[in-house]
Amino acid sequence: ILQLDGYTEHEKLRIAQNYLVPRQIKDNGLGEGELRFDEGALRRLIIDYTREAGVRSLERMIGSVARKVATLIAEGKTQAVAVTDENLPEYAGKQRFYYEVKERTDIPGVATGLWVTEMGGGILFVEATRYPSERDAGRLIITGQLQDVMKESAQIAVSFVRSKAAQLGIDERVFDQSDIHIHVPEGAVPKDGPSAGVTMATAVASLLTGRRVQDDVGMTGEITLRGAVLPIGGVKMKVLAAHRAGLKKVILPQRNAKDLDELPQEVRDNMEFVLAERVMDVLDNALEPLPVPLANADGAAIRGDGGYAREPQRERERQPEAAL
Repeated sequence: ILQLDGYTEHEKLRIAQNYLVPRQIKDNGLGEGELRFDEGALRRLIIDYTREAGVRSLERMIGSVARKVATLIAEGKTQAVAVTDENLPEYAGKQRFYYEVKERTDIPGVATGLWVTEMGGGILFVEATRYPSERDAGRLIITGQLQDVMKESAQIAVSFVRSKAAQLGIDERVFDQSDIHIHVPEGAVPKDGPSAGVTMATAVASLLTGRRVQDDVGMTGEITLRGAVLPIGGVKMKVLAAHRAGLKKVILPQRNAKDLDELPQEVRDNMEFVLAERVMDVLDNALEPLPVPLANADGAAIRGDGGYAREPQRERERQPEAAL
């Protein structure tokens, strides 16, 4: 099987202007000057209507607009149409895709990951929540039709965050007193592979520290119990998916640095890449800055999610920890 990477937004735009639009104008019997797409309309079709690795859906949408215009001209309702980004919905219908990363990551406990399938790269969200545990069992619940390797990544993520509780300012009692639930939406789609490890660790750390994940950050990488970030595959397709989704920063394993050379210059110029060796590097670059905490009577910081977190620096002073 020959694997082909996806196109960038700029490449899709040029393909549409030079090939797809002229072909659909001809195929739908339109004459010269009867239908014109300005650049803004085509960009909006690419971003808001056809989020894909290739251009098949894009050509279908252009053809749909062309047929509608041909009908209007045949009925004598117009002589020519110029499609712009403002009037595009009149001909293409309602917008199909929205920039949902900001909405999804608006609360602590949600992180944006990158994945790749036979259809190309995409983004996925990892959600984490917690609630009081019965009999202080401290269970881990995993949902989203995750396969064995991905379930193990979730277990490793929780264990790592627990091992770094003091460094992150998390009261370790929360792991015994709460059940933690990790969910990856689109439950009808089976998911597997180790590359969501950093995303799961970030979601759990975000939940338990009360710090949101930055809404323009995507990430991918396998993790170990000792906090190393291991290399993964499909970097180019994953980064192109992040670019299509409007993300500005991508966190990758340090050992995938060589894969950046395969990216189009346009993508490298418009995105920031963080190469992480340790999970703590990921958290430092993904989580919003630590807010100034309120304190209760015994000096424990009170987090926004109702949990307790000790001030990280004090924990480090009491219990020095080897750098990983």
